Amino acid sequence: MKLSVIGCGYLGAVHAASMAELGHEVVGVDVDWQKIGLLAEGRAPFFEPGLPEVLTSAIATGRLTFTTDMAEAQGASVHFIAVGTPQRKGEAAADLSYVDSAVNALLPYLSSGDLVVGKSTVPVGTASRLVEKLNGSGADLAWNPEFLREGFAVEDTIRPDRLVYGVPEGEGGDRATALLNEVYATAIANETPLVVTDYATAELVKVSANAFLATKISFINAMAEIAEVTGADVTKLADAIGFDARIGRRFLNAGVGFGGGCLPKDIRAFAARAEELGRGQSVAFLKEVDAINLRRRDRVVELALDALHQEPLGKKVTVLGLSFKPDSDDVRDSPALDVAVRLKGLGADVIATDPQAIENSRRLHPQLAFEETTAAALTGASVVVLVTEWSEYRDLDPSEVAQLAPAATVIDGRNCLDPQAWRSAGFTYVGLGRP
Repeated sequence: MKLSVIGCGYLGAVHAASMAELGHEVVGVDVDWQKIGLLAEGRAPFFEPGLPEVLTSAIATGRLTFTTDMAEAQGASVHFIAVGTPQRKGEAAADLSYVDSAVNALLPYLSSGDLVVGKSTVPVGTASRLVEKLNGSGADLAWNPEFLREGFAVEDTIRPDRLVYGVPEGEGGDRATALLNEVYATAIANETPLVVTDYATAELVKVSANAFLATKISFINAMAEIAEVTGADVTKLADAIGFDARIGRRFLNAGVGFGGGCLPKDIRAFAARAEELGRGQSVAFLKEVDAINLRRRDRVVELALDALHQEPLGKKVTVLGLSFKPDSDDVRDSPALDVAVRLKGLGADVIATDPQAIENSRRLHPQLAFEETTAAALTGASVVVLVTEWSEYRDLDPSEVAQLAPAATVIDGRNCLDPQAWRSAGFTYVGLGRP
């Protein structure tokens, strides 16, 4: 099939490359000529494991091209809208201006029988509004939410754990379903679970999933707050309740909390949309989920100040990690970067490091000092704060670190280190919600 992908940021670039890898002819369209230039050369404008290889492979076959000219989308059977929906400045609600602009720009190039497919995460009711824009174009609209995990996005696109189609009733829905089944023929042949539903349900699936995950993470962090004043161990607590099959152990890791470009802004936009619908009380708990999450960043800063005896001025603090999660260079709403900036603002001599996110962090916060290597960052530190659980930080040898930063306090913001091993090497180890 010939497909177009409108918007070549994180979601769009991965989707375009993966669809071409599956055998489709794909054109990626974006207004950012610098981004398009990089992608056309097979270079990803962000770090995502596996993406450069898929880009290079797909471009070499001739099935994948990138352009700034929307006219080149003409002739595609299916047009995916994969633009960003960031939080509105000064508000909790989602900014849909990029979605509207993408659809408006695509309209002149649509043909009867085409299918426009929303991939972007949007407030419920968006699809119904966009249908009106398509009136007279002869094209149908479907909503096909993405469920990508940063660090595993290529795998999640080529071998998804589920497919959701939001389609209209009647013949339009049948046409949309048939076209999407053709797009995802490989996944369907592999018996990937498929849910075909209405627009509203499809829109709610993604935000509901993110809200549930955010709630689970904030729940265990709330338990960490209780554990810290009672002497309990939140990691053992999580293990114990995680054996209950109704609860499960995944996403029950207490720490500095979640960040990134999805969970924080999506739960805020969800709550804002519920307010608009007159059902704000239904998801009012999400505001507390958000508040708990932000409090954990405060707690890490407090622990660092305690370790410095409330005298941070001029004391070297090493921050291990800047991206919001490992295997990513994404620093959007990153707890790690936030902690580094706050400690710097309090007067500490902050040295930050990360395997992939230094350049993105430097652009946002040039006031921070950065080291490319972990060893250089650790040398002479009074306090070491681990805030992104990259494998190279989890696997640090305490005896080797002791040669670089003897007797430092180690604050484990992800509870991913062995407390006994670090204490035995002479460190003061502090975990979150751990005695």
